[in-house]
Amino acid sequence: MLIDFFYTLRSAKLPVSVKEYLTLLEALQADVVGPNSDGAYGIDDFYYLSRTALVKDEKHYDKFDRAFAAYFKGVEMLTDFTKEVPLDWLRKTLEREFTAEEKAKIEKMGWDELMETLKKRFEEQKERHEGGSKWIGTGGTSPFGNGGYNPQGIRIGGAGKNRSAVKVWDQRAYKDYDDTQELGTRNIKVALRRLRKFAREGHDEELDLDDTIHSTAANAGFLDIKMRPERHNNVKVLLLMDVGGTMDEHIQRVEELFSAVKTEFKHLEFFYFHNCVYDFMWKNNKRRFSEKFATWDILRKYNKDYKLIFVGDATMSPYEILQPGGSVEYNNEEAGAEWIQRLTHTFPKFAWINPEPQGVWQYRQSIAVMQQLMSNRMYPLTLRGLEDAMRMLSK
Repeated sequence: MLIDFFYTLRSAKLPVSVKEYLTLLEALQADVVGPNSDGAYGIDDFYYLSRTALVKDEKHYDKFDRAFAAYFKGVEMLTDFTKEVPLDWLRKTLEREFTAEEKAKIEKMGWDELMETLKKRFEEQKERHEGGSKWIGTGGTSPFGNGGYNPQGIRIGGAGKNRSAVKVWDQRAYKDYDDTQELGTRNIKVALRRLRKFAREGHDEELDLDDTIHSTAANAGFLDIKMRPERHNNVKVLLLMDVGGTMDEHIQRVEELFSAVKTEFKHLEFFYFHNCVYDFMWKNNKRRFSEKFATWDILRKYNKDYKLIFVGDATMSPYEILQPGGSVEYNNEEAGAEWIQRLTHTFPKFAWINPEPQGVWQYRQSIAVMQQLMSNRMYPLTLRGLEDAMRMLSK
C-alpha cells in the first residue's frame, strides 16, 4: 500500500527519497503511531508522522497535503469498522445508472415547455412516483424530481448529480468563506501585490530619514526630526463571490484567495451571490434572505474607482444568465446578463477569476456566455492567472 503512496508523492513533484521512505516504515514498525482507544488507526496521526519523515522543507507542505488527500481519500471511514454504514451511501448504491444509449433517447424540453409542463404535473399528480419518465419522482428519466437522469430538468429535492438542472426546488444553505484560513499558497499574496498603489495618508507617524538628514544639515548640525504619514495601499476592491452548488468543490482555494485579499487590500467590500448576479446579493450566508443588499444600491454606493473582481466557476445553465426567471432559486424579473452588464459599465476596471481548470472552459456553454459578457476578462485561479488579472486591473 505505502509503495504506491511513495510513488504518488514523487508524481506530485515532491523530493522524497528512498531513505526517507524507509525511515517512515521503521517508525511504523516501532509503533510510533498506533490504534486509539476505539481500536481504530487514526489517519491524522499517520499524516503527521509521514509528513515529518518525508518532507524536509515546509515549502513543500502544500504539495504534500494535496497528494496525501488525493491518495487517502475515504480511508478515514474505512479504518474504523465500528461505524455504521451511512444511510445516504446505501441510497446512492441503489440509484439507477443509465447507459449511454438510454441517455441518448431522452429528449430535453425548452424553457417555456418545461415550466408549463411542471405546472400541469402539480395540478395532476396525487401520489409519490419512482423510476418513471413523466411524473415528479425519483430515479427515473422525468425532467422533474431527483436521483435519476434527464439532460435538462428541474431538480426537486435531493442532491445534484449530473449538473443538468436548470432550476432547483429546495431550501439551500451555504457557509460563508473563511477569511482566517491559513494560506496554502503564500504566493497568492505576491500575485495580488501587483494591484497595489501606495499613497501617504493619515497622521505623521513614520520617521522621514532623508528629510531629517537634510534638515539637520541645514540647521547647522542641530537635530531636526521630520515625520511623515505611513504609506498605505489605497486601491479599492469590490469582491463578488459565488457560493454554493458547484463552488463547493473549490472552497479551500477560494478561502485562500479571500484570506489573501483581506490581508492585502485595506479598502475592500465583498458580497456573495449564487451562480449569477441578480437584483440582490448578501454578506452573511446564514441570513442571506433576511439581510439582502439590493444590487442597485451597491451600484450607487461605490464609485468607479473600485476594482470589480468576480470569483466563480460560471458553471450553470445558460438560462440562469440569459433568461428572466432563470435563477435556480427564485423568479428573477431581469436576466442575470442585464445585471452583469450594469456592473461592468459602472466599474470599468473589472475581471472574473474562475477556479475551474481552464482546460474545461471550452466544454461549458455558460462559461463561454460569461466570457463574452466579461469582454474576455476571465482568468483561471492560478498564480499566473492572478498575476495577469492584477496586471490588467492596474492599467
